[in-house]
Amino acid sequence: MKSLWVGVALLGAAIVLGGHAVARDDGRYAKSPLKSWFDSLRSGKGPCCSDADGSVVADVDWESKDGHYRVRLEGQWIDVPDDAVITEPNRAGRTMVWPMKDSLGISIRCFLPGSMT
Repeated sequence: MKSLWVGVALLGAAIVLGGHAVARDDGRYAKSPLKSWFDSLRSGKGPCCSDADGSVVADVDWESKDGHYRVRLEGQWIDVPDDAVITEPNRAGRTMVWPMKDSLGISIRCFLPGSMT
């Protein structure tokens, strides 16, 4: 019975800790002229971190319909919450998303629309 409770406690800790996104900045973009701009990006959900934390999204993997966005990540379409959309002009030009994975799946922290060209 004791090992069951230990297993439950470990599983609970894994779920709680697994739900937190860990920002990483390995220095590869330190000399980019856009680094400070990426570092300052925020959505209604908070800071987006930096370019190193975001992922570029191909034009075929995002869409806009009726003023709302959705993005395809890992083969599934995910609705972008309105408060995750970055509304300032996109200096990078490319569409980017900052996904967060947890025990419930993938959610979007920030979404930076690009131009569908």
